[in-house]
Amino acid sequence: MYLENLQLTDFRSYAEVDVQLGPGVTVLVGSNGIGKTNLMEAIGYLSTLSSHRVSSDAPLLRFGTERAMIRGTLVRGNRSLVLEVEINAGRANRARINRANPVRARDVLGLCRTVLFAPEDLSLVKGDPSHRRRFLDELLVTLLPRHAATRSDYERVLKQRNALLKSARASRSRGGFDETLDVWDQHLAQTGAALLHARLQLVELLQPHVDTAYAALTDGSKIARLRYISSIEPAAQGFSFPEHMDDDGTEVPSSGSETEQLSNKSVDELAAQYLAALAASRRRELERGLSLVGPHRDELEVLLGTAPAKGYASHGETWSMALALRLASYYVMLDDDMDAGAAPILILDDVFAELDVERRRKLAVIVAGAEQVLVTAAVDADIPPELSGRRVKVIPGGIDEH
Repeated sequence: MYLENLQLTDFRSYAEVDVQLGPGVTVLVGSNGIGKTNLMEAIGYLSTLSSHRVSSDAPLLRFGTERAMIRGTLVRGNRSLVLEVEINAGRANRARINRANPVRARDVLGLCRTVLFAPEDLSLVKGDPSHRRRFLDELLVTLLPRHAATRSDYERVLKQRNALLKSARASRSRGGFDETLDVWDQHLAQTGAALLHARLQLVELLQPHVDTAYAALTDGSKIARLRYISSIEPAAQGFSFPEHMDDDGTEVPSSGSETEQLSNKSVDELAAQYLAALAASRRRELERGLSLVGPHRDELEVLLGTAPAKGYASHGETWSMALALRLASYYVMLDDDMDAGAAPILILDDVFAELDVERRRKLAVIVAGAEQVLVTAAVDADIPPELSGRRVKVIPGGIDEH
């Protein structure tokens, strides 16, 4: 698939902009701070309904405005599709498909598939576990849009349960709280099990591609692996779960040897295990006023050889691992839909400036054959010769068509 056209209204720095795109490689060149990344961010938002740069929608609206519009014409095979997402301040976002009546924004999920590489991707290796959980969940929703509801249901239940735990902690008496917590435990176990089951299946799909991609970007001397670490096992056995990046910022090592056992369990079996873990953790949760068990406490550990990449990998290895995670997600999407014209759009936003010459060349060779590759760069010299294609000049507030 490829984007034929992108139109923005009051998005970031753009009052109005209309960009003509096409299949193959397109390089958007312009000085830093000119708005290249804003264009790529808009395309990513059309795909995932989230930004790779900020956690809320407010910064996406041009200053002083109440609404932003992203409109893209998507071509898949012989079909053309117009997607519109309206980002609103203070109320729900809306979407349109082929200019029909407005629908929920999340109804467009899965229609425009993108894989976005950006300097922020270093956080997939060096950052706290929330970055890697988000990586899994966004890919999961792209592959199976119904899991957007799974994710939002879990977040809603977690928020309600945490509010109850905080109230219980503030109260001098626990009277009445235990029965109510039992009800919320059931909800958390069911929604958490569904999310955990989906994540574990996704990690299994990613694993072989991560190793292949990492080897292609390096000399192949180290094996790249993923290990999903759940809070469910140690908590069910009455042990305090190693909390990785806890709410107070403390990072604790982990073992996570239970991953293989969990992968073979059904959603119902995982839900039962969550209930046992929640019961065993009840006292500690009441003391903390916080839910200590669930997918929100889990970690996706990235390993090079036998050592965690975080803290042990060199800067070059860290970049290669981050790129390998994105490439693996691209390959998983290809495997998921092999129809002609179904390949996701590749977006490389100011990535080449961060890489040494050899990694630039290797990445360029890997991505050059994709149906559509969109690249941003401050100068032409940052782009490897393997990525020859159309050049577009970005200027303040728009595009120079000359």
